[in-house]
Amino acid sequence: MSFDPKFSSLGLNDAVTRALADAGYENATEVQARAIAPAIAGRDVMVSSSTGSGKTASFVIPALERILAARADTTQRREKGKVYGPRLLVLVPTRELALQVAKAAALYGRHVQGLRVACVVGGVPYPLQIKQLCGPLDILIATPGRLLDHLQTGKAVIDHVEMLVLDEADRMLDMGFIDDIRTIAEHTPEARQTLMYSATFAGHVGRLAQQLLKDAERIDVASHTDTHAHIEQRLHWADNGAHKNALLDHILTEREVDQALVFTSTQRDADWLADRLADMGHKVASLHGAMPQGRRNRTLTALRRGDLRVLVATDVAARGIDVPTISHVINYGLPMKAEDYVHRIGRTGRAGRNGLAVTLAERMDSGMVRRIQHFTTQNIPVATIAGLEPRSPEPRLHAPRPEGRFGGRPQGRPAPGGNHGGHGKPFQHRGDAAPAGRERAPFERAAHERGGNGNGNGYAPRKAAGPGGGFKPQRPRQGGWSR
Repeated sequence: MSFDPKFSSLGLNDAVTRALADAGYENATEVQARAIAPAIAGRDVMVSSSTGSGKTASFVIPALERILAARADTTQRREKGKVYGPRLLVLVPTRELALQVAKAAALYGRHVQGLRVACVVGGVPYPLQIKQLCGPLDILIATPGRLLDHLQTGKAVIDHVEMLVLDEADRMLDMGFIDDIRTIAEHTPEARQTLMYSATFAGHVGRLAQQLLKDAERIDVASHTDTHAHIEQRLHWADNGAHKNALLDHILTEREVDQALVFTSTQRDADWLADRLADMGHKVASLHGAMPQGRRNRTLTALRRGDLRVLVATDVAARGIDVPTISHVINYGLPMKAEDYVHRIGRTGRAGRNGLAVTLAERMDSGMVRRIQHFTTQNIPVATIAGLEPRSPEPRLHAPRPEGRFGGRPQGRPAPGGNHGGHGKPFQHRGDAAPAGRERAPFERAAHERGGNGNGNGYAPRKAAGPGGGFKPQRPRQGGWSR
């Protein structure tokens, strides 16, 4: 479908047009060009687009247009001293994404006089949020859980919301927010406009869309099966944890690495790995949901300033990170869901730059690798590093069997309540809380009992091998990051 890439073709208010020009934006991305017009016209919209496609502007700009139009309409003027609540309500899964949306609202609304934007998220003191909710407000960006807290205490007023946006709806449902979202939607006017953004509208996400949206226009800009033109993908097979550490160490010492985002499966692994890399001299910090909001903000600021070269993060904490200088995404721990792989690698190759996404997988991860390739309908090219080639045969990743054939489930699909992602335990979460403990893999048990590294292959880690290597994790650092 063709579209006019010029923002000037959208007939935007002069205040918005000037802000776009100030930011150096002349051409709209495809999702912006296709979603902004129907959103301004007041239609409900369902959008599927990849990360880095500019979707935030595609709902912030129509919201600003609505706010400006309401201010110009004398019949919609608000009385001073009365709490009306926001005209735009944006629900997001994480604090980082909320801050990213708030930043975009401030950028595109810089010439909207007296624009008031508030974030209501976890990890921030309640009194400050209550003060913002009780004052004049145009845009409210919130995580469902914290907003529901304020609704239950009567501090949040959302019965004058004109536009409701669900950003990354699939992630919010994965985190268990579906009932919270329904409750919040019930507190907004039935005549509101609703915009819903999701990587997929299959299953429970699609059912929620049917409940909340009316005669919605469907916009598919990019799906999980599309090729990431600016991102090179590689898969390295590791014999064991020590071999995986050696591969990671080699990659991070390459000159091509500007900044690297390393993903782990748990909060404990993120802290441990950040400590290990700091001891090796890297400028590194960890980022996960259990950290205080102030520390998370300082860490992200350091990443954007270039004070950090490596950020070790969990999936939930890294949601919404938009730093163009991230040249490498490294999957040290595989995601719990195949969909998360697409979101992870989308953190690189942004703003027209090229990026590299590397997955470090052990044999026990082959099931998740298979599911990722089935989900994206693309094979991840296998690569090796000279001197660090795997000594075990490469696992065979068979194509999935059709449903019901031979009386079993398709290969690559987990059993109900069974293993997810090759990690040996059912995965249940709301957020990214780490499990209280984890059973040692056979390799780890053998290494622990012998008191050595247990690899038997000559892959000698520089320090403790940590997860996958059978050594006791080091004590977490007290500072925010190492320089």
